This record gives sequence, structure tokens and C-alpha cells, in this order.
Amino acid sequence: MPGLLRGVARTAVVAGTATAVSNRVSRRQAGRWAGQESAAAEQRAPAPPPPPPPPPAAPADDMSSKIAQLKELGQLKEQGVLTEEEFATQKSRILAS
Repeated sequence: MPGLLRGVARTAVVAGTATAVSNRVSRRQAGRWAGQESAAAEQRAPAPPPPPPPPPAAPADDMSSKIAQLKELGQLKEQGVLTEEEFATQKSRILAS
């Protein structure tokens, strides 16, 4: 019987050691994989897209507003509110903008 107990004890020690080593290896691999996954996730994260460019000013709207301003200037000149010099100055300012 003493030989049988020694064999059972040795088997228990070997099995316990194998279980401990196996658990340690599993934890270490899980930690490495988690680190690799987080690093890969950081690399895969796309950069935010650049903001869209502002819409270009519509030339038709700009021209129509200039025409409307010139018409108002013409009416003010006809009414005698603006002199010829004031009209010319304002007209050149509108057309230059």
C-alpha cells in the first residue's frame, strides 16, 4: 500500500502543477491577445473625415444683389438725394465688391 499512496501522491502533484502552469499560460496569452486587439483597434480606427468645404458663393445671387443695390442708387439719384459724385462713388464701391 505505501507504494500505491506514493504513486497517487505523485500523480496529484504532477496534475496540480500541470493545471497551475496551464492556467498561468492561458492568462498570459489572454493578456497578450487583449493588448494586440487594443493596438489593432487603435490602428484600425479611421481618422475623422475633414469638414466639408464651405459652399461657393452663387454668382447669380451676388450679381442680383449688386443689381438691386444699383437700382436703389439710381432711384436715390433721380430723387435728388445723391449727387453725381456720390452716385459714382457708391456705384464703384458696389461694383468693386
